[in-house]
Amino acid sequence: MTAIRRGYADTSRGQVHYAECGSGAPVVLLHQTPRSWDEYREVLPLLGYTHRAIAMDTIGFGSSAPLSEHTIEAYAETVVEFLDALELARVDLVGHHTGGVVAVEVAARAPQRVARLVLSSTPYIDAEGREKRRHRPPIDHVEVDPDGAHLTELWRRRQNFYPPDRPDLLTRFVRDALIVGDDIEKGHEACARYHMEERVSLIRCPVLCVGASADPYAFPELKPLSLHIPHAQVAVIEGGMVPLMDQRPDEVVRLIARFLT
Repeated sequence: MTAIRRGYADTSRGQVHYAECGSGAPVVLLHQTPRSWDEYREVLPLLGYTHRAIAMDTIGFGSSAPLSEHTIEAYAETVVEFLDALELARVDLVGHHTGGVVAVEVAARAPQRVARLVLSSTPYIDAEGREKRRHRPPIDHVEVDPDGAHLTELWRRRQNFYPPDRPDLLTRFVRDALIVGDDIEKGHEACARYHMEERVSLIRCPVLCVGASADPYAFPELKPLSLHIPHAQVAVIEGGMVPLMDQRPDEVVRLIARFLT
């Protein structure tokens, strides 16, 4: 198995932590909110057989520097600075959930830097989507309880979106969520403000939209997203859930590798 290496890159917003495997053509992986590079722990060694696979902690999450103002634009600008710091002129880019939204913005603002784009379980956020999210209650925020009951509440809120026989995956989610602390909803809020309908037309590279059929948040958005990227290919992983990357890494990597080659 290809070993995972860890490092930090300097950006104008602070250091960005990342993990990587393999060598060759670079593929940068962007995680969902409020996760970290750990979402790609199983994907990295598999993709590392054929590529230099790099999973970064989005600025403000994981072991990357904290962020005062959370916006999709700020996340994307830092991704571009991260590419500069690692001297990566052009990469393939993969994003899951919020990471997919960030990937859209990177491809829109720096099309010369993105060779191919994989959007996994990525929502399409237009005026209707922003209005819907404006009235949606917080997804992960829980009030701290002195007896620790908030930890159980956080577990329960996500439990139905995770495989019942994989408590280890939910444990990893809770760990990442606790690292973020009071900023746990910031990524969701950034998505809810994003004007994606103004940006998708600027994407110039080949695009693969991946849907997870058992993801109630994102799967209904697969069709509208792909319709607004006319040249996009579409693939569905049956039974895939919200934690698709660490739930079904073999299938995800087969799809990604086939698309990239």
